[in-house]
Amino acid sequence: MPVGWKAGTLDRLALVNPESWKTKNHPAQVEYVDLSNTKWGTIEATAILMWEAAPSRARRIARTGDTIVGTVRPGNGSYAYIGRDGYTASTGFAVLRPKQAIFTDVVYVAATAADNITRLANLADGHGGAYPAVNPDVVAATSFPVVPDDLLAAFSTLASPLRAKVEQAKIEIRTLAETRDYLLPRLMSGAVRVAPKVEAG
Repeated sequence: MPVGWKAGTLDRLALVNPESWKTKNHPAQVEYVDLSNTKWGTIEATAILMWEAAPSRARRIARTGDTIVGTVRPGNGSYAYIGRDGYTASTGFAVLRPKQAIFTDVVYVAATAADNITRLANLADGHGGAYPAVNPDVVAATSFPVVPDDLLAAFSTLASPLRAKVEQAKIEIRTLAETRDYLLPRLMSGAVRVAPKVEAG
């Protein structure tokens, strides 16, 4: 390692599962993020559920800037960056919350790196059982060197605008997909017609 660096773990930079809904403290409805709908950095779909109808695993509070990493069959790549407030994640995720804003990007990159996902998958497989899993603390124990905060701040300055572009692209993709899903059946049934092209002149 470079001079001045030393071995460390990700829990120096992030809290694991800092907030959860309780029986006596919960919203009337939740926007639920499940393992099966979260793949390789993207939350592909969510479900709006009344609390009474939500699965018992709908407990983890996820806020903007958090990173969620699946602890059940982690090799499936169920991880994502949380780009906005309002999500309730499954207890099958470890929710990593940066202790400082400048840690946000490095926490995501380190926790979801391919070699770390492989590490988690190997540890889960070693436990056996029908649902190979790791404890959330194992995710927090991801190896990451202790480096000066000014270096992490510099990384954040470079990475944060790129992450913002990625999140904006996800919103645009979701909007286009919703528009397609709305229009396509109506076009095919004839309920909506495309005006014929008018030739100039």
